[in-house]
Amino acid sequence: MKYRKLGTTDLEVSVICLGTMTWGEQNNQEDGFKQMDYAFERGVNFFDTAEVYSIPTRAETYGKTEEIIGNWFKEKKNRHNIILASKIASKVKNDLSWIRQGGEKLGFDKENMNKAIDASLKRLQTDYIDIYQLHWPERKVPKFGVLDFNYDPHDDDWTQIEEVLENLNSLVKAGKVRYIGLSNETPWGMMKFLQIAKEKNLPRIMSIQNVYSLVNRVFDIANSEISIREQCGLLAYSPLAGGRLSGKYINAKPENARYTLWPSRFDRHKTKRGEIAISKYVNLANKYNIRPSTFANSFVNDRPFTTSNIIGATNMNQLKENIDSIKLTLSKEVLEEIENIHLSDPNPCV
Repeated sequence: MKYRKLGTTDLEVSVICLGTMTWGEQNNQEDGFKQMDYAFERGVNFFDTAEVYSIPTRAETYGKTEEIIGNWFKEKKNRHNIILASKIASKVKNDLSWIRQGGEKLGFDKENMNKAIDASLKRLQTDYIDIYQLHWPERKVPKFGVLDFNYDPHDDDWTQIEEVLENLNSLVKAGKVRYIGLSNETPWGMMKFLQIAKEKNLPRIMSIQNVYSLVNRVFDIANSEISIREQCGLLAYSPLAGGRLSGKYINAKPENARYTLWPSRFDRHKTKRGEIAISKYVNLANKYNIRPSTFANSFVNDRPFTTSNIIGATNMNQLKENIDSIKLTLSKEVLEEIENIHLSDPNPCV
């Protein structure tokens, strides 16, 4: 396994981070335990979760993933060996009515934050979280399949960034959180959090968890320079575009797979342009006798702004292939062919 510094901290996180969002829905606790055992044996010391998991979100499975991780910590007695990241949910319309006072009243105010962290710590059976992330902005910003920023002059019902940082600082001072990070955030958001933290001597963001894959490289043109120059590395999620870059959905509907179970969800990965591009990348991987999932993950692993690549799996074969990507370095020739595909139709799965 390879390791990299998390932001300006002394934490060394594995380049492969174990994603967990299927545990409690597509995977049960036994599956989760097997995945954590295997990943840890392979040198993965970094796990990512969130209060809203498992996915798809529903009241019956809210917090289930954190509970599974907490039970594993209790059984293995190895909490100190894992760098743990979790996330607090934010405002959303017509969804998440089961979390605290409901989706439209979620946010990063002090009350929400205190209730969220305490509930997560209880489920995780730990007294601290290493990296506490804001899952998505309260502000109206492009996210989850939307690219354009549609400005709303009346969008002022969100906790201001200085207040958010002060609330997070309270959690740090209380010993409940070691470091903080962002997720699904814009370049403006990144810079404002960094600027205000520096000006007000408040906790600095150490990472940003945004989508990144061969078919969604918006981060390249948006956040990447900030990420490198400000030492706020990317925790890349959805590196296989919801599994589609593995090639398993090409002319097939695999059993217990995300798009087979929930065909109307996760639309951003099912575009016509995306299907064409994914076929090209899968064919390129096959041309060089590389498993497509290992190929796609390797690309993400080695980007200059990547701190860690958050992989996900619903079975052990997938997990092994994803972790094996750490042993692969794509050649200059392969990278040039990737760029040719990208330039012919960039970011088809935003």
